[in-house]
Amino acid sequence: MPGLRGLSDYSQEPSRHPSLTINSKEPFNAEPRRKDLVSSYVTPVEFFYKRNHGPIPVVDDLDKYSVSVIGLRGIPIELFMKDIWKLPKYTVTATLQCAGNRRTAMSKTRPVKGVGWDVAAIGNAVWGGAKLADVLELVGIPKCSRVTPSGQKHVEFVSIDKCKEENGGPYKASIPLIQATNPEADVLLAYEMNGETLNRDHGYPLRVIVPGVIGARSVKWLDSINIIVEECQGFFMQRDYKMFPPSVNWNNISWPTRRPQMDFPVQSAICSLDDVNLVKPEKITVKGYAASGGGRGIERVDISVDGGKTWVEASKSQKAGVPYISDDESNDKWAWVLFEAEANIPQSTEIVAKAVDVAGNVQPANVDDIWNLRGILNTSWHRVQVRIGHSNL
Repeated sequence: MPGLRGLSDYSQEPSRHPSLTINSKEPFNAEPRRKDLVSSYVTPVEFFYKRNHGPIPVVDDLDKYSVSVIGLRGIPIELFMKDIWKLPKYTVTATLQCAGNRRTAMSKTRPVKGVGWDVAAIGNAVWGGAKLADVLELVGIPKCSRVTPSGQKHVEFVSIDKCKEENGGPYKASIPLIQATNPEADVLLAYEMNGETLNRDHGYPLRVIVPGVIGARSVKWLDSINIIVEECQGFFMQRDYKMFPPSVNWNNISWPTRRPQMDFPVQSAICSLDDVNLVKPEKITVKGYAASGGGRGIERVDISVDGGKTWVEASKSQKAGVPYISDDESNDKWAWVLFEAEANIPQSTEIVAKAVDVAGNVQPANVDDIWNLRGILNTSWHRVQVRIGHSNL
């Protein structure tokens, strides 16, 4: 593509914050420390997790960069950044979460395949850009369309980056047309993150943001948008990011039997404590995040300091000075909440967090029950160990 170039090696990678935990160097996949993740409601760009499947593309000439949008008649329309900037600009506060968040803990039950993430493959940002619904109107697709006259029901996003899983081809994914054309779904073609121009790690110059679904559908470094009949047939839609039961292994797996994962389930994690902690017998503060997909608010976050026998409710917050009510219209409905609870720790114990969303969905107690061979969607109760005293761990 003129102006934007996918690379075949890692010689031109951008710089990253030195405190990030690197889970994979090539391609670069990294997450912040737990305490940094919940230091603020809006995640600073440098502490937002980095998820890549290949080398980071390079912009050679922003003026020449364009996105091909193939609409009803199959004739591409080239949209340049100046065209997208002319459309109404929206800002959406939305949490993105890798489907593999907390995979490391799931792998302790049985081995899984994928990047080993702790609890910080998630972040909350203010994204700025044009609504996809407005862009699709430019190619003749009305808002809130479920199907086109030609039977097209999906919108495919194709990146410029090169992935080994696609045999050197581009990363791609799709969402239903009704989601893409519904202004209330807040799907963006984003060019800003936290009020600044996107950086290279996060999709410069243009990326898709699909709120409420796993991060794998928010395609970065956008090359083209295609209106298609069937869902995307790319690797990451058809042979990855699908949820299988614990009985499925690599010998009996059948990819077509499962749908591509979209919404993420209710999730929470403790971030003020590591997996094993040495503390004095005193009151401590338990902090973390909770989120649910599909725009579902968080009704409750429960904290236990005795391994799940008894519980107390944590306080929840989003914007400073604004009380959080799970189904209130003033909420950032696509965003996480931060929680906090005070706990007396008189003896060594296990601290547990679990969240409940407005639909009554609750995290499962045991990771064994949701184990799957790809290690995705580990939403089991989050547990950390606390030991009293001064002995070596």
